[in-house]
This record gives sequence, structure tokens and C-alpha cells, in this order.
Amino acid sequence: MKKIIKNKLVLLSLAFTVFLSTTAFKNDFFEIAKQIEIFTTVFKELNMNYVDETNPANLMDTAIKSMLADLDPYTNFMNEQDVESARINNTGDYTGIGAKVKTLKDKLVIVEPYKNYPADNAGLKAGDEIIKVNDTRIEDYKENSGNLLKGTAGSTINVTYKRQNKLATATIKRAEVEIKAVPHFSMVNDKTGYIVLSKFNRKAHAETNYALRDLKAQGAKRIILDLRGNPGGLLNEAIKIVNLFVPKGQLVVTTKSKVKKYNKTYYTQAEPIDTEIPLVVLIDGGSASASEIVSGALQDLDRAVVVGSRSFGKGLVQRPKALTYGTQVKITISRYYTPSGRCIQSLDYWNRNDKGEAVRVKQENYNEFKTKNGRKVFDGGGVLPDVIFPASKNSTITNAILNDDLVFNFATNFYYNNNIENINNFTLNDKHFSEFKNYLNANKFSFKTDTEKALFKAFETATKEELNDNIEKEFNALISSLNNSKETVLNENKNFLLELLTEEIVKRYVYREGLYEYYKIHDEKIKKATSILANPTTYSSYLK
Repeated sequence: MKKIIKNKLVLLSLAFTVFLSTTAFKNDFFEIAKQIEIFTTVFKELNMNYVDETNPANLMDTAIKSMLADLDPYTNFMNEQDVESARINNTGDYTGIGAKVKTLKDKLVIVEPYKNYPADNAGLKAGDEIIKVNDTRIEDYKENSGNLLKGTAGSTINVTYKRQNKLATATIKRAEVEIKAVPHFSMVNDKTGYIVLSKFNRKAHAETNYALRDLKAQGAKRIILDLRGNPGGLLNEAIKIVNLFVPKGQLVVTTKSKVKKYNKTYYTQAEPIDTEIPLVVLIDGGSASASEIVSGALQDLDRAVVVGSRSFGKGLVQRPKALTYGTQVKITISRYYTPSGRCIQSLDYWNRNDKGEAVRVKQENYNEFKTKNGRKVFDGGGVLPDVIFPASKNSTITNAILNDDLVFNFATNFYYNNNIENINNFTLNDKHFSEFKNYLNANKFSFKTDTEKALFKAFETATKEELNDNIEKEFNALISSLNNSKETVLNENKNFLLELLTEEIVKRYVYREGLYEYYKIHDEKIKKATSILANPTTYSSYLK
């Protein structure tokens, strides 16, 4: 124990020396030195004197993560596994079975097999529960069981899995897996091309460039760029994608920080592909960070009509800093600003409310900016589209449904109980929604709202004070009313839930590739974008 503590203190001393050499540290030299000394003393005394055996590594891990959690959600400590996950996310390449997998305590659940990759070729489907890999049972594996699926390309694993309560086995040959930044591009009609950009990894620009050129070669005279659900990624890739549509030398984004070297302006560096082709960009509440740089810049430059619902509002830039033993810390270093000068950060993590929650910027505090053509745009709350669709709101009840995997599980059962000849003609209706609500009841779905928790706590206190006899009737009536309200809220979220169910069900039959073909027929935002692009006068009117 004492040897471990001694090693930790040596590392802390080294870290202290490094801190001393940095400019940022020198600015608050005394206060930082004082706090490091206090922390080191507390850490030493705790590990030496605590009544039970302590784990210094776990204590330190908790201390670091708790410290960072008090800043913002994007400043994170990353262990070696996290660093590898970040690498895969940025490069889009790894070796494994080719499936999106959810790790649970006693099983690995196939969330989405990628078409024509090893898991798919071995016959695995969404909803399959892997309970054993080779001779290792998942429930007995103490580390991240998802790592059991990774390995050298060409190597094989035998998996035992459960499907619809029946056990089966499969042999999977691992392979190099490429996660595309552009999972789909095609023609919507004879003149309109459609590009889906799902992430900003190192292949984002190259794949978008290829898609744009290919669609133009197919006859595309106008383009829809779909950034919905794109959480962002690499800043430089976002700038290069804007560059596909605007001239060389155009300001795209500015970053501002308390550290001077992070104050930068980013301009387009190459010749564009097409500065005239009519362009619509689709965004929603899941479009964040780099997606907002692209959509915000193209909007500010009056180069595209933005359609959809307000974007997420992440105007913060992170940079990973390498630490010892293969770990990293990802630090928020600056805010970014679109060409008009607006920062679209929506949450204030530095002036929290009484509950410790980040405060959303109020609309009355938004600042007005002007696009290149003089149109009004605003900061403070994400990118607001030129053509606005109502946002799908995740209420407390829908979040609970999603967290319990009930949409996913319903889609799995639906797939095994329904044959659909032509998925493009498939739509969910009121009958299906009733079936879903029955499914929730059958699976004993329930959740307590904050209101219920407060009421039960009050009733518990009343019971202790022997006042419950006087208020029990009213209490039961309130709980009954709340349950009715939950039913009402569920019905109010019907359209949103049907959208989620439709997406899951369509993917079961035709993979994600088929989902985008389905969207081209049924999605209202794509229909609207196509309509705007088909009328040059309408398109131009949005940009004046």
C-alpha cells in the first residue's frame, strides 16, 4: 500500500513540475500550487489512515472525473480504452465483427449489424444477445466484454447467442471494418442529389467530395446535404466541406480562447467544386459542433437554405492532451464563431442554477447578426433553420422508454412476427401505436416523475407524523391524476415515438442503407427540400 502511495506521490510531483513550466499555470501560480499541495496531503492521509483498505487508482479516477464534471460535459479524462474508441471514431477504421453492439452486464446486444460485414455474413441480427464468446461467458467477464469481439483480421470467434428466447451459435471471421462518414448518397429525382453526412471523421471531406462529384456526373443540378443526427467531429473536416461550395479564401469559423495560441481564424484553402449549385442543408436537434459550423457558415454566407429544426447548440471546441500511461484529457479550449460573428452555444455551464444545472441562454438575450446578404441571424441557441419544422421533443416519458430499450425491443418482436414485401410502402398507424402501448403495459413499463417522487416523499413524512389518515384519499387521487397525465403525454408524443419505431423497424428489413431510400420517399424534410430546390424563385427568396 505504502509503495503504491509513494509512486502516486512521485507522479504528482512530476505533474507539479510540468505545471510549473506552463504559461497558464504561471498566471495563478500560488493558488494552483496551494490546491495541489492540499490535494496531495488529503490523498496521502486518506490512503494511509482510512479504516478499510482503499484503492488509490479508483480514488484518483473518481477525483479526476468529478473535478472535470463540474466544468462542462465535453472536458473528459480518457483512459486507454477511451483513447482507442476516440481513434476509431476519428479514423472510421477498426478490426472486429462489423456491428454496433451494446454492452450489458451479462450479455452483448447486437444493436445494428453492418451490411455485408462479418456479423451480418454470419447471420447475426439486431436484437441478438451474445452470452458467450469462445469459452468466455459474458456474465463472468470482469472487463469490457465488447473487447472480446475485437481482434486480428482473419481470426475467428465462436459466439453463443439468444434470439427470441432460443439459443444458437455462429462462427464469425473478424475483418477490417470501415465506418463511413457518408453512409449514403443517391439521386432523389433526375436533378436532385442527396448526401447523408453522419460524422466528421478524417474521411468526411474525401467521401463528401466523392459523393458530390459522382452525383453531378449523374446529372444532379441541385444538392441536399443531410446533417441530421450528426454529432460533429473534426473541425478541419468541417472547414473543407464548406470549401466544396464556397470560394478559396473565405472565412468559415473563428475560435476564441483565454490562451492566445488558440485564437484562430480558419479560411477555405482549396478551389471549390461548385459555388453555384443550389444547396439545402438539413439539420435537427442532434446536429452539433462541426455540423453547426457547416450549416452556420453556409447560412451566414447565404450559400444554402437550411431546413429542419434548431440544432443542438454546441459552440465549444475541445482538444485532446496526451497524459502518461496512454491516457488523455480532452479539454474545452475555446468557443467558435461563424462568419457573421455569432457563437451558437446554447447552455451556460459556468453560471448554473440552484440545482447545479447548466442554464439555457434565454431568447431575449440572443444577439442579432447579419448574413452576407443582410439577413438576420441570432446567436445563443444553435442554428435556427430558414425553414423551420417543429422539433421532436424527448419528454421525460419518451426518455424513459428509450432508456429501457422498449422501442428497440418492440421493433425486434415486430420483425420476427411480420412479413413485409415492400418496405418502401410500409407506414405505422394508430393500430400499431395501440400495440406499442399494450407492449409497454405487458413489459410493466413504469416510471416515476419528479412530481410523484416529491408526493411520495411528502406522504412518507405525513405517515411518520401520523397525518396520513387525513390526506390519504387526496394523495391517491393526485397519483391517479398523474397516471392519467402520463397517458396523455404518451399520446402527445405519438408522432415522435412512431418515427423512432419506424426507423428501427425499417432497418431490420433493409439495413441502414435501405432506411435512407425509405426516407427519400416518406421524409417530410426531404420532400420540402426537394420542393424548394425545384423552384429557383422560391430558393432565391430564402437567401435575400
